[in-house]
Amino acid sequence: MPAVTRISVAPVKGLGLVHPESVSLDRHGVSENRRFHIVDAGGRRFNQLRNGALVRIRPEYDAGHERLTLHFPDGSVADGEVALGTEVTTDFYDRPVVGNYVEGPWSAALSEWAGLSLRLVQSPPGLAVDRGRGHVSLISTASLAELARSGDRAEPVDGRRFRMLFELDGCAPHEEDGWVKRHLRIGEATIRIRGDVGRCAITTQNPETGEPDFDTLRTISAYRGFTENEEGKRHIPFGVYGEVTEPGRVTIGDGVELVELSLLDQTT
Repeated sequence: MPAVTRISVAPVKGLGLVHPESVSLDRHGVSENRRFHIVDAGGRRFNQLRNGALVRIRPEYDAGHERLTLHFPDGSVADGEVALGTEVTTDFYDRPVVGNYVEGPWSAALSEWAGLSLRLVQSPPGLAVDRGRGHVSLISTASLAELARSGDRAEPVDGRRFRMLFELDGCAPHEEDGWVKRHLRIGEATIRIRGDVGRCAITTQNPETGEPDFDTLRTISAYRGFTENEEGKRHIPFGVYGEVTEPGRVTIGDGVELVELSLLDQTT
């Protein structure tokens, strides 16, 4: 049976990942995941495509006490309790996401680090995901190994460059592709896999430094080709995403198994 080997959460979209031993999945995924994002002075999202070194900033977020800490590469720290300011709407791939500017030391610290004006924004849980209804994402270590083999890489491909919520061991390469439109029991939760994940140039960046060091897109497309997403747009597929249908807790080591399809599942 496949099992969860790593959990990756991004409290601030684009910054370094954190790896809890256990998370709670509710209808909008992990509530701490992608709760914050960064925008520039014009209100446009500021992400790793614009500055890959964002991954070198390490976040800590205590949702229970609404406390956020950012550790910068130079050793400086921005820390405090989150207070919300003016409402703002950010474009997420032609999907409007409403949130609030965050009052406190973080925007100034990010601006000083980047050398341009940046603002930190908080949105409600589950809104700031790349794909609508895509609160859960999965990739297998076997798929990562197949990518390394196809790219003639001696070292394993670090799954963090794909920023997936769960990494799984015990699968065949790309076995997860066969789970699309089906339900999975993962730990105490159940999820429905909606489709494969289309990849962008962020995956070419080293997850420690943010520097491009592997042409993932060329390698994946060479051995996998292209697929179409739910809107019929062609993309380069690697990993799968879905939505939570039954909330529950997921812990490192939990098993993952397909569950029986209902007639409704087969028609949606």
